[in-house]
Amino acid sequence: METATKKTLDEADLAQFTGSEQWFKHWLGPVYTEGVKHVADTAGAYWLIDSIVINQTRPKIKREEFQLWILTTDLEKHSATLRCEDGNGHVVYKERIPYTDFVLAELRLYFTDGTLLLPSEY
Repeated sequence: METATKKTLDEADLAQFTGSEQWFKHWLGPVYTEGVKHVADTAGAYWLIDSIVINQTRPKIKREEFQLWILTTDLEKHSATLRCEDGNGHVVYKERIPYTDFVLAELRLYFTDGTLLLPSEY
């Protein structure tokens, strides 16, 4: 009998990603980096990539050449907020996520030039 072990994710783990030699194509077109794929694989967060990419269809978001996406998780309540900022502190979009088992209190991702990446990969 196999037992599943949930992998953990932490800031030090993400800091190792400083560039990407391999890109992964989302089914809607944009690409994401090795660091983002690591987050999705390790934390089971492909839903986060989907949400960011799907929201690119919103005109207000699509207009922003540089986007800062911030996932803020309430680890005790297992809920979160996902917001998109323009890079200058102005919120362009905000969404409440009623349930998530995401393991970090906060995750920041950049979306620019059709690519989703970790800040350390920028």
